[in-house]
Amino acid sequence: MNNKIEWIALDWGTTHFRAWAMGAGGKVLDQVKSDQGMGSLTQDQFEPIFLSHVQPWLEGRTHPLSAFACGMVGSKQGWIEAEYIATPCAPPRNEQLVQAPISDPRIQVFIVPGLSQFKPADVMRGEETQIAGFLASMPNFDGVACLPGTHSKWVTISKGVVKHFTTFMTGEMFGLLSKKSVLRHSVAGRGWDNAAFIAGVKLSMDTPESTAQELFAIRPQSMLHGLPANEARARLSGLLIGAELRATEHLWSSRDVCIIGDPKLTEHYNKALEFYNCKATIADGDMMTLGGLHATAVSAMEQAS
Repeated sequence: MNNKIEWIALDWGTTHFRAWAMGAGGKVLDQVKSDQGMGSLTQDQFEPIFLSHVQPWLEGRTHPLSAFACGMVGSKQGWIEAEYIATPCAPPRNEQLVQAPISDPRIQVFIVPGLSQFKPADVMRGEETQIAGFLASMPNFDGVACLPGTHSKWVTISKGVVKHFTTFMTGEMFGLLSKKSVLRHSVAGRGWDNAAFIAGVKLSMDTPESTAQELFAIRPQSMLHGLPANEARARLSGLLIGAELRATEHLWSSRDVCIIGDPKLTEHYNKALEFYNCKATIADGDMMTLGGLHATAVSAMEQAS
């Protein structure tokens, strides 16, 4: 298999490591995943951990293999800093990649920089590659991209250029409230109730000023009225996503919308938007990451040859 590997795709975030061995035409030949995110590493650990994961793909190599990486691996605390590119701009191009230091002559690593916005201040790392992958498949898209996650992004795109973006801590807030707050006992488990989710969305959309109150209300409703955990969990998610949708209504109510991310998350956001008659295009986050890295890799390798 090794002689069929043309390059390596790498998504190295704060909490995860994901690498794919890529063949001709962007075909995935093999993959490896771990929880060795860059957030728990020291500077001298990046190269050995990376090599430990991709070592089988390097055996018998006579020419250097190129790896193209995105995510927090390019932050100040990462392998090497890939400084942000200021918007408005197109997704990063191959000439903007930053090469990471590595001692193994069988491989070279190039990191995609993130994007920054001066006013209002905002930054992204990793999402720019998903946007690049989406635009590679839909180059004429003109609208707003929603990228739900720990820190959800809403990105205005026109003529292949990222014009503006804004970030919400929705995913992180859900994690903190469901695991570390007074609500943790009420929402325990992994159950789900769609009706409770939509009810939460509607509450935050209709009366955003009461969202904090409605969040606490989950606890007494659970204690005094027996609110089931699956309903409580879905209601919590709905309240937080509803607040996000209320703040971005001026974006999604009048533009084409695409939602890029994990299938479960994109499903929740899509159901909420559908309730308000907004039809969105759905794209798998992993596939868009690979698409963006593939476009970068092909351009870089063509230029090198």
